[in-house]
Amino acid sequence: MSIPVIINLIVFVGLIVFLSRFRRPRYSLSMQVLGGLIAGLVFGFGLQFAYGGGSETILGTLEWTNVVGTSYVNLLMMIVMPLVLIMMIAAVIKMREVAALGKIGGTVVVILIGTTMIAALVGILMASAFGLTAEGLTEGAREVARAETLLSRQGSMSDLGLADMLVRFIPNNIFLDLTGARPTSVIAVVIFGVLLGIAVLLVSAEDPARGKSIERFIDVSKSVIMKLVYLVMSLTPYGILALMTKVVASSNAADILNLLAFIVASYLAIGIMFGVHGILLRLNGVNVGHYFRKVWPVLTFAFGSRSSAATIPLNVETQVAELNVPQSIANLSATFGATIGQNGCAGIYPAMLATMVAPTMGIDPLTVSFIVKLVAIVAISSLGIAGVGGGATFAALVVLPAMGFPVTIAALLISIEPLIDMARTALNVNGSMVAGVLTGQFLKGIPTDAKNLQTHPATAD
Repeated sequence: MSIPVIINLIVFVGLIVFLSRFRRPRYSLSMQVLGGLIAGLVFGFGLQFAYGGGSETILGTLEWTNVVGTSYVNLLMMIVMPLVLIMMIAAVIKMREVAALGKIGGTVVVILIGTTMIAALVGILMASAFGLTAEGLTEGAREVARAETLLSRQGSMSDLGLADMLVRFIPNNIFLDLTGARPTSVIAVVIFGVLLGIAVLLVSAEDPARGKSIERFIDVSKSVIMKLVYLVMSLTPYGILALMTKVVASSNAADILNLLAFIVASYLAIGIMFGVHGILLRLNGVNVGHYFRKVWPVLTFAFGSRSSAATIPLNVETQVAELNVPQSIANLSATFGATIGQNGCAGIYPAMLATMVAPTMGIDPLTVSFIVKLVAIVAISSLGIAGVGGGATFAALVVLPAMGFPVTIAALLISIEPLIDMARTALNVNGSMVAGVLTGQFLKGIPTDAKNLQTHPATAD
């Protein structure tokens, strides 16, 4: 380890110590996370300025700072499956009516798919407004290697129809899905948790005493899991520090400038969708300013981690504790939103790529037939997109072949993928939380103490 790397790591440790001073009652989690975000940005830019992008010193520094960032994400991923399983069982037991569960789940999915269709339209319009096209994109060594990899995956992904996607949701080995081995493992665990909860209700109906014992066990398990969630969440500022350091320090300025138009168009499209979310909330009596203040820590973590799945624990906790969304709705919206109807990765991104490729295939991307077909394909393909970094690529591998387009454009954007994926992930997570809040509003499921989220008190039916 060189002297400059050692110095950098001393500075990094100093930043961690500095952030630890904010772990006092008067500093909210939002302020702590903001501190970690700013510290990561400053440290990352400092490394770029001092050593230049891609230098051995930066790589050596990131090798050790990544220990903190990767370990934090791994800890969050570790508690995702136990949290989803226990919370879904508890939610079903608390509702006691399978019909209510179906109504909640159906409403959440409809909102997620509906907003993804809107996101696809926004992606088409922004790509067209900026005149983006696949022609003239730089194809270097990394891009060629990525194209070969994507082409090898294209066959298996493009052959999946809607029926195949739905089948992938059903678990055939719950222990395999508890490891997160499949892109749809989260949904599979949700389904298993729901079925297990229904089984508990049936046992309770036959033997109330035994049912009470099972419910007490689930309640204790839930308390333990939530305590574990709190412990991991307390590390969020340090995880954000490390994750943002990696993103900023490893970015290539030349690549960013070369594809600046696509980056700007993508961020504008994402910003528009955040606006759409705000409009939907406002139309349903939600105080938008209050909402975004409460979800800021969640969006910040999603931005830094690039993982919707890893954000599930923080997502659920914020919906329940800060937005007063009922536990059952929060569980479903957070878990479904990690793999279904992702506005950024499954909506905006593949729609923009298809719009960029269309002119090279002699197709006008602004014709009604093209738009309707693309939006429909995006909606269907958004079922089961992996909630991890790179999920947008999987969406592209489904949408582009379905439109009859090549997938190589996804490889040509590899150099700026992480930069855009951060904002896409934040949008995905926000979409899931919006689905939770709106579902609570539509089903009148928000408790009476949720008035701080509403612009006016809810009236009884």
